[in-house]
Amino acid sequence: MLRFVEGPSNNVDKDNQESTVNKAENLMDESPFLKLKRWQWWLLVAINIFFLIAGQAAAVLLGRFYYDKGGNSKWMATLVQTAGFPVLCIPWFLLRPSREASTSSTSPSIKTLALLYFVLGVLLAGDNMLYSVGLLYLSASTYSLICATQLAFNAVFSYFLNSQKVTALILNSVVILSLSAALIAVNDDSDGPSGVPKGKFLIGFLCTLGASALYSLLLSFMQLSFQKVLKKETFSVVLEMQICTSVVASCLSSTGLFASGEWKSLQHELEVFGTGRVSYVLTLVWTAITWQVCAVGVVGLIFVVSSLFSNVISTLSLAVTPLAALVVFHDKMNGVKVIAMLLALCGFASYIYQNYIDDKKARRLQTHVREIQHTA
Repeated sequence: MLRFVEGPSNNVDKDNQESTVNKAENLMDESPFLKLKRWQWWLLVAINIFFLIAGQAAAVLLGRFYYDKGGNSKWMATLVQTAGFPVLCIPWFLLRPSREASTSSTSPSIKTLALLYFVLGVLLAGDNMLYSVGLLYLSASTYSLICATQLAFNAVFSYFLNSQKVTALILNSVVILSLSAALIAVNDDSDGPSGVPKGKFLIGFLCTLGASALYSLLLSFMQLSFQKVLKKETFSVVLEMQICTSVVASCLSSTGLFASGEWKSLQHELEVFGTGRVSYVLTLVWTAITWQVCAVGVVGLIFVVSSLFSNVISTLSLAVTPLAALVVFHDKMNGVKVIAMLLALCGFASYIYQNYIDDKKARRLQTHVREIQHTA
């Protein structure tokens, strides 16, 4: 039991305790999920991780399947990355807060939300287009490994936009993952899909690299939006952001599809698709759905943890997509790719350990504050 005596030392103790309490309260305000039990928080994180990895791996393989079997429309490949947003309307309707809660004084204005979602939607559409071009000229395994560079970009953007601390473990993770992607870039045996000239590899590499940088910027902006604009603590806001930005991106992609004239070739694609018309339609439908599943995991992890953590989990697909591509498309898995994949896994493990340390430290501080409050 603490004993309080009159005098200067008592004032110092009180000041220290008040400082600790205020620090912890600020921490809990910034991360409301600390209010959950530890197993509940990790379960929520695990669900979002599953959505992200499973959705991304399946979407990349389906996108590569679309190109391999006769699809050639870059704008269609871009459109399906966001066109599946209607499937999210049902869970959003069920999870949205009551009218009283949604009209609270902390809610941003309609104009602010419209501008926010429009800007994010434009960035999303441009990012999807770059990814579509990259996947057109690269094999699924090479494409996935180059995408690891997004973590290095995100570490920089998170530092400046989200005040993310760059610890030794995070820096180690970024460096290792960057080396992993660099190995692919300088690999003389880097292969593209059949029928694609070798000279197109550079275009695919640059587009995928640019898309990784833009994607990282988008994630940091999303985290900043949760912190500074939306300021909500419900998962419905995750679905709301995904739906609204997807609407904007889908409209822009549809405009590009018709403005470029690629819509005229869709009927021919349907007729000559390697596995039939039904397979063509199902490929596009399931590609759209799996991208939305992935997007929910991405935005969910930004909301629950951070944009950098969400990006780190994206790199975990490096252990899934190349191996799946090896089985499905018989991609070449040479020694350089194996080393790159192992480096990516090491980088992922380094960041996961840092997140475990941060979570443990935050909860220890929370427990300490509760003990002070109880004793006082």
